[in-house]
Amino acid sequence: MVYLCLSTAMTEPNNIIINVALFGMTQSGKSSAGNIMLGSNDFHSCFAPCSVTQDCRLGRSCYLHNFMRQKGQEVTLQVQVLDTPGYPHSSLSKKHVKQKVKEALAQHFGQDGLHLALLLQRADTPLCGQEASSLVQMIQELLGHSWMNYTAVLFTHAEKIEEAGLSEEEYIQEASDTLLTLLNSIHHRYIFQYKNRKSLKEQRMPILEKITEFIKENCYQVLTFK
Repeated sequence: MVYLCLSTAMTEPNNIIINVALFGMTQSGKSSAGNIMLGSNDFHSCFAPCSVTQDCRLGRSCYLHNFMRQKGQEVTLQVQVLDTPGYPHSSLSKKHVKQKVKEALAQHFGQDGLHLALLLQRADTPLCGQEASSLVQMIQELLGHSWMNYTAVLFTHAEKIEEAGLSEEEYIQEASDTLLTLLNSIHHRYIFQYKNRKSLKEQRMPILEKITEFIKENCYQVLTFK
């Protein structure tokens, strides 16, 4: 069962821990994005003609000192990221994937809670069809009726947008009806991830800043799982 509550991880004024879960279709870039957020290589990531991630795994970042200021005080940030198997999966059924994720959510975020679920979508692949609908449905079933308040889309391979000569705004305007409907449902919370930035910090910091912005909009509330 999913519950809504205020995060205990936010009670230390100068030390913030945010909990994020990654969802997406096979080869959407979940593990790679997770590594960027963590600033490490916790998750195995490679190109493959099949699903790479078979199990859920939690990664923790080192502390990011002076990440932001809050009430005049410097704030240190730590990120916890749950990587999950892609769906549709090349070797696991939807039932199996859903059960693995459900157990992992309860194990890792059962008490402290989940701040944000990121649905990863390749910017160079249209979101459409039954596979996309099934993934969104699974997220709804796992997170409960408040799922839309705790979900954002992370567009991976966003450098392809630049290569096509489009701005982020133009890309969204030309998106599929399926994607536009999803973005409307989640209050237009989305992030673009560019892997062609020169340094890991240039890739990482805009994503973490945007995630933190979404979490603050929710007044640091979380979903807990029991």
